[in-house]
Amino acid sequence: MIYAANFKTNHTRQSTREYLGRLQPQLIKKHPNDKVYIFPPLTALDDYTSADFTIGAQNAYPVKNGAFTGEVGIEQLAEFNIKTILIGHSERRDILGESQEEVAKKFAFFKEQGFEIIYCIGESLEIREQGIEAVMEHLISQFEGIDTTYENFVVAYEPIWAIGTGRTASVEEITQTHNALKKVVDKPLLYGGSVKGANIAEISAIENVDGVLVGGASLKTETFLELVLH
Repeated sequence: MIYAANFKTNHTRQSTREYLGRLQPQLIKKHPNDKVYIFPPLTALDDYTSADFTIGAQNAYPVKNGAFTGEVGIEQLAEFNIKTILIGHSERRDILGESQEEVAKKFAFFKEQGFEIIYCIGESLEIREQGIEAVMEHLISQFEGIDTTYENFVVAYEPIWAIGTGRTASVEEITQTHNALKKVVDKPLLYGGSVKGANIAEISAIENVDGVLVGGASLKTETFLELVLH
């Protein structure tokens, strides 16, 4: 299983260091084949290469360096040995206006750099209510311009209507969607959307769920460990 923590715009450099200091000793208890990823805010990135978790960037600009005010490129990530990145998160698509073309360009650049990419897809409630065919049509459109054969590629399915709402997709909805996605992209497939200690056992037992991408429940070491060590 893969357990990925997305801090979003939460935590500071200091609180992230304290969080990871509490997390690391506990990871000896996890299943040896499980992987743990932490995506802190850019200001909290640091080099933890000797740890039992991988630090990734929530976002970066597809350049080495240059005149791109407010962005970070490969040069800045390399200082901390960052080789993992989230791409395509619904908040970047919907709030910050990243188009599929921009997402695909970013994917192609970081693929070229050999990054491990956790690629996010998801649908709105309006699309979900139209049924699984409409959902799959929308999800497949989010692979436009994406090399789904790339070896360092993990897909995170996050129904937008379940992110931070407390509403989790049903076992049936997750099963149906993940089974359909596996036929399209044969890569590790994470589920995200109000995952917490109370539902992790149920979600992780679903066929074709290879892990979880977690927001709210990852913000405290204790609640994230409830997932990793369940």
